[in-house]
Amino acid sequence: MNTPALPAALAEIVDDFQALTEPERLQLLLEFSRELPDLPDRLKDHPELMEQVVECQTPLFLTIEKEPADGAAPDSVHLFFKAPPEAPTTRGFAGVLREGLDGLSAREILAVPDDMPDLLGLTRAITPLRMRGMTAMLGRIKRKVAAAAPRQS
Repeated sequence: MNTPALPAALAEIVDDFQALTEPERLQLLLEFSRELPDLPDRLKDHPELMEQVVECQTPLFLTIEKEPADGAAPDSVHLFFKAPPEAPTTRGFAGVLREGLDGLSAREILAVPDDMPDLLGLTRAITPLRMRGMTAMLGRIKRKVAAAAPRQS
């Protein structure tokens, strides 16, 4: 598969998935589901700060916060997700994205290939509708990151 290089943390996650059989991949996705952190208090009581990814079968909400560059390091983006515990597939993919992308620069996130969810090797184990939801989640993150990026003139 010839895809642009993934950020290190995300590449490691993809490698972990690809090293497993399909049933084991589903188990790993479930582990990511369990590890998805709760929202911080500043977001818990403010659903208006979150955006729903309507392509997901399950109500999934996300937002990003950008940490400004300090001169030495590029800006970093932090990801926050809200998904019900009874939606392990959706939560699992949110967990993959959070672990693989959180803290990266806008440029690094925007460079992630749109078909990255396919690299996890779940296309036969998960319905096409759920895979579209995963792809939409990544697309929504990238759109929010692009919208938050400073305009280059």
